[in-house]
Amino acid sequence: MLTSKQRAKLKSLAANLQPIGQVGKDGINENMLKSFSDCLEKRELIKINILENCEEDPQVTGRRLAEELSAECVIVIGRKAVLYRRSSRDDVEHIYL
Repeated sequence: MLTSKQRAKLKSLAANLQPIGQVGKDGINENMLKSFSDCLEKRELIKINILENCEEDPQVTGRRLAEELSAECVIVIGRKAVLYRRSSRDDVEHIYL
């Protein structure tokens, strides 16, 4: 669980990130989860775009993605979700909270 200070730091780091993927009308699928998991291993912090044709509420989708990926949902603003998961790789520049 993230503290408010950790969450604030991650939000500021995510402000300049471009979304790496999107969730559409088909919702969340296995290929999408694999792709997002790989990105989390390389970057630790990702932003995801939730399209308007997604049937679930963006808040619910963001939380569900975080749960499926064993990540933390930092924030969901509008139709963008920011997820964080510490990478287990040593060759990655880690985010220190």
